[in-house]
Amino acid sequence: MWQPIQLIELEELISKQLIECTSVTRAQYEMNAIPKQKWALSPWGDAGGGFWAIAILGKHVLWYNDIEDGFNISTYAKEGAIEHYWCNQDTLHEAMLGLIQNSPKLGAPDAPA
Repeated sequence: MWQPIQLIELEELISKQLIECTSVTRAQYEMNAIPKQKWALSPWGDAGGGFWAIAILGKHVLWYNDIEDGFNISTYAKEGAIEHYWCNQDTLHEAMLGLIQNSPKLGAPDAPA
C-alpha cells in the first residue's frame, strides 16, 4: 500500500539530487527554496495530507509528487494550495529548469511586456 513520503526521506532525496544539478540550477533552488510544507491539492493529495512544496518562484510552486515519485511545477493563487495536478517524474534538476523557464522575473514568454 502507498505511504506518503516523510520529511526526512524528502530531504535526503533533495540532497542527493542537488548533487546532480548544475551549479546554476543548485543556486536557483537555494535562492527560491521555502521551508518544506504540505500544500493541498484535492483530491489527489488528500490521502497523504497534501504534497510537499519546496520552492516558489513568482506564482509557480515546485512540489514533490510522492504518488508518482517526481518533482512538478504548478501555479498557485494562494500559498498552501497547488492549482494543477501533474504526474511528471522529473528530477529536481529537470523541474528547476522548468521553474526557471516559467518565471516572469527571468524572462519567460508569459512575462508582461
